[in-house]
Amino acid sequence: MFEFLYVSTKLYLYKVYKVIIISSKGGNNLELRPLPLPTSLSSYQIKTGSGLTQHILEAGDQGKPLIILMHGFPEIAYSWRYVMPTLAEAGYWVVAPDNRGFGRTKGWENGYDCDLSSFSMINLVRDNLALIKALGRENVHLMVGHDFGASLTAWSALIRPDIIKRIVLMSAPFTGAPKISQSQDQIYSDLLALERPRKHYRYYFSERLANDDMAKAPQGLHNFLRAYFHMKSGDWDGPLPHPLSAWTANELAKLPKYYVMEANKTMAETVASEMPIKSSIANCKWLSEADLGVYANEFTRTGLQGGLNWYRCGTSESFRRELSVFEGCQIGVPATFLAGRRDWGWAQVPGAMKLMEDYICKDYRGTHLIDHAGHWVQQERSDAVIRVILKFLRET
Repeated sequence: MFEFLYVSTKLYLYKVYKVIIISSKGGNNLELRPLPLPTSLSSYQIKTGSGLTQHILEAGDQGKPLIILMHGFPEIAYSWRYVMPTLAEAGYWVVAPDNRGFGRTKGWENGYDCDLSSFSMINLVRDNLALIKALGRENVHLMVGHDFGASLTAWSALIRPDIIKRIVLMSAPFTGAPKISQSQDQIYSDLLALERPRKHYRYYFSERLANDDMAKAPQGLHNFLRAYFHMKSGDWDGPLPHPLSAWTANELAKLPKYYVMEANKTMAETVASEMPIKSSIANCKWLSEADLGVYANEFTRTGLQGGLNWYRCGTSESFRRELSVFEGCQIGVPATFLAGRRDWGWAQVPGAMKLMEDYICKDYRGTHLIDHAGHWVQQERSDAVIRVILKFLRET
C-alpha cells in the first residue's frame, strides 16, 4: 500500500531512524539523528500526491479507524509522542505527520523568496487530502490540530466534511473565513503608534529577518526554544489569560510580550529574560533537555522559515481574499475545543471563542480548559488531553 523510503529499527527501548541525508533548497545537509520514540511508535516517509515526501509517526493497527494529529509552530510530529500510544491502545490507527515546511518532510521549497502560494491554507488542505489518499483511506475518523495545526484542521473540515468526519481543535479557536468586504487590518500601524510602540507576533513572524533572529539567536537555538516553550507553558508565572474586549491596540497591548512584542526587540530577545533556571529545567518532566534537543536539531537542520511561511500567508491580503470565498460557511461535523487554562492562545483574539462555540461549529460538543497547562497542552497534560479525546470519540 505504501512506498516506504526508510524504516525504523529498534534500539533498546526506543525506535530510531536509520541515518540518511536530507537536502532541501535553502536547508542544511546534516545527518538525521535518531529520534527517541516509544517502542509502540513507528516512523517512515511516504510519497503523497501533493509533491511531498511526508514524514509520519504511526501507532496502532492500520485496519482500525484513522486519527491524524496536526502539529503547530514551532513543533513537529514528535510533539504527539505522549498521546499516540494510548490512542492506539484504545483501538485507533494514529498518524502524526511533519507538515509542509517542518521536520523530515521533503518536497517543499525552503527560504523566504519561495513560491509562497505553496504554503497557502488551500494548499495545506490539499496536502492533508493527499496524505489521506496515500495512507489508503477515503476519510479520517478524527483529525486533531494544535496551534496552527488547529487552523489547518478546521479548514480541512470546513472545505471537505465528507472526508474529515470529526475534529478536535486545541489552543487556537477557529473564527471562520475572512469577510469578502473586509478592509485591511490596521492593527500593525496602531500598535506602532502606542506610547510604547509594540508589534504583533504574526507580523513579526512574517518579516524577512525573523528566521535568522530565532534560528541564529544570540543565546543559541536550544536556549531560545527552551525560553520560548517555557514562557508559553503552564510553568511560567506570568499573568493568567482572560478575554479581551476588542481588537484594538490598547487591548492587545495587555497580551504577554511573546504575542505583542516591544517594537524594537526580536523574539529571541523577548523571551531571553524568562529563561528558566537550571533546577526548573531539570524538573521539567514534559520537555526534558533530550526532548528539547530533538526540536533544536530539527530546526538547526531546516531553519524555521518553512513554518514562518504559514504566518506570511496568514497576514497576506491576497491569501485572505482567496479564503474569503468561504465567508459564512460553517463546520458541520462534530467538533470540540481544548486548551491549557494558562494558555493565552484561547484568549488572544477577542470574541474568537464565542464565535466558534455559537456559530462556526454547528455541532459543537464543548470547551475544555485543562488545569495546570499552558500552550503545549498535549505535552504538558497528555493524560487530560487523551481523556477529552476519547470521551469525544465515544459521544460522537
